[in-house]
Amino acid sequence: MNKNTENTNQPQIIYAMPPEYCSPQEDDEIDLSELWHAIWQGKWLIMGITAIFSIAAVLYALSLPNEYKSTAILAPASSSSSSSLSKLAGQFGGLASLAGINLGGSNGDDKTAIAMELIKTWGFQEEFIQSNHIEVEVFAAKGWSRMTNTLIIDPDLYDEKNKKWVRDFDPSKGQKPEPNSWELYKKLKDRISVSQDKKTGLINLSVTYFSPYIAKQWADKLVESINAHLQKQDREEATKSINYLKEKIKETNIADMQSVFYQLIEEQTKTLMLAEVSDEYVFKTLSPAKVAEEKDKPKRALISILGLMLSGMLAMIIVLVRHFNQASKDESSELATSY
Repeated sequence: MNKNTENTNQPQIIYAMPPEYCSPQEDDEIDLSELWHAIWQGKWLIMGITAIFSIAAVLYALSLPNEYKSTAILAPASSSSSSSLSKLAGQFGGLASLAGINLGGSNGDDKTAIAMELIKTWGFQEEFIQSNHIEVEVFAAKGWSRMTNTLIIDPDLYDEKNKKWVRDFDPSKGQKPEPNSWELYKKLKDRISVSQDKKTGLINLSVTYFSPYIAKQWADKLVESINAHLQKQDREEATKSINYLKEKIKETNIADMQSVFYQLIEEQTKTLMLAEVSDEYVFKTLSPAKVAEEKDKPKRALISILGLMLSGMLAMIIVLVRHFNQASKDESSELATSY
């Protein structure tokens, strides 16, 4: 009884909290009904913004010229001489190095990888453009006419009638009316694609361009050019190696060294013969490039759908930002009048 009396007479401690901490939890949560109300109120603005940007996206998609892709399927050309040279490198590499000879020992896979990377280089593409005289097609073309099967050349860049470049240029940057090698390379490199399937080892070489006929022509010429380039390179190296080995034979009386040199001359002669005979030196064409019947890009439907979605999202964001800004201003004005 005494305990209960003591508890009732004991003073209670009351903690005072600022009003902002006593506000209900619902104030910090997003009111979905308010969001829906704001969107519904701004529905005409949303529809207007969405319609304008969607139409702009459709017009942009329609303004883009069609581009066609032509693809050649290639296989690495096998070479027995390269495997034989690899065996010699493992057997007599140390002995030959004493004479200052590098046997190398590169195989067909190495040559394929080198060729694939070489196609992407500035130097090779520069040589390809110059040897085929396609500067205008690479830099000044902006479309293709199916009716006449002719390229549409940008008159602001090239004067077809007078056969001269007329583009604007900045002499302070070293520019000239005609595009330089780097400008041409930047235009062409994005049109060429080369990749290898890791499972099958087959290579896909593709060219994308306004004209399907030119795309096919360039794909064929690229295969021909890369084969000829490495063929010429190996032929020159083999000839130099044979002449060098013949000189080394005259300089040494060691039978083992002479034996190595004769075997190397034999293999280099095989390489030279292969380079002289075979046109498909690095890449063997399994499926030649074809003239595409359908465009590869642009993806106009995708561009239009993305334009519709993004414009709709942008319109709703604008409406919601306007709504909450106005609500904040109204709340501030109410507080000001209450004080």
